[in-house]
Amino acid sequence: MQADRHIEAFGEMLAAERGAARNTLLAYGRDLADFAAFTTARGERAAASSPATLQAYMAGLSATGLSPRSAARRLSCLRQFFLFLLREGVRADDPTTLLDTPKLPRRLPKFLLEAEVERLLQAATVLPGHHAALATAAFELLYATGLRITELLTLPRTALAGRAELLHVRGKGGKERIVPLSTSARLAAASLIAASPASRYLFPGRNPVKPLTRQGFDKIVRETALAAGIDPARLSPHVLRHSFASHMLARGADLRSLQMLLGHADIATTQIYTHVLHERLHALVTAHHPLSQQGRAAPPLGPKLRTSP
Repeated sequence: MQADRHIEAFGEMLAAERGAARNTLLAYGRDLADFAAFTTARGERAAASSPATLQAYMAGLSATGLSPRSAARRLSCLRQFFLFLLREGVRADDPTTLLDTPKLPRRLPKFLLEAEVERLLQAATVLPGHHAALATAAFELLYATGLRITELLTLPRTALAGRAELLHVRGKGGKERIVPLSTSARLAAASLIAASPASRYLFPGRNPVKPLTRQGFDKIVRETALAAGIDPARLSPHVLRHSFASHMLARGADLRSLQMLLGHADIATTQIYTHVLHERLHALVTAHHPLSQQGRAAPPLGPKLRTSP
């Protein structure tokens, strides 16, 4: 089918020009396959679908109970697909410009308290066997740099060779950035390198030719959380990324610097952490400010006036 060729070409563009990750390509492929099945049932090709068909498709997603966030992701995929078709001359218009973005509820990032991070790092050092060196290096790096999990697991062994104080990271879309390393993170990485089999990756998998898998790392995350007395449901690599950002902002880091460290393309993405800070400050005032105490009698507005007898 011609539509399939357009979808395939779109995927090739994402991989070649934007350096999209495999999971991203698979997700876009599933979304477009679902859309293509819908348009076929209406007697249209995906690449030539009408604005009415697109509106019907998005309305159908809501009717089936798909969450607004998932529907927004589908719409983002469709917008990129039709923009690609427009640029390639396959279409003369972009029908997605008529679609409204689903309203998303504000979702604040989850993060750990600084004391909980300290417990986590301590627990990692006493895990049995090789897990201690692996978990310690992983958590030290995640919390010291705010790396995404894919960025962490694909780090080459040479990235932390010697006494490097800066880490070169290749992030989403092949974009590169430089992040500073803490002394504890460098020492933990050095210990892991000394204890690991020869591999091109800092975090090798069972087969040293390949990096540790996300599933393999999730098991270590759970093991460390239990050892630290933290509910495993509250801990993930992304929670540590959020913790890094939230704690940096709370201690005076500016948003622009935080944007560069996190590798956000748009500072609006980084601004979500200002909401976290506002929530924390509000809770602090509510808990400790004398005027926030429930049941407290209102103070007099001024000095009591004496009256003559």
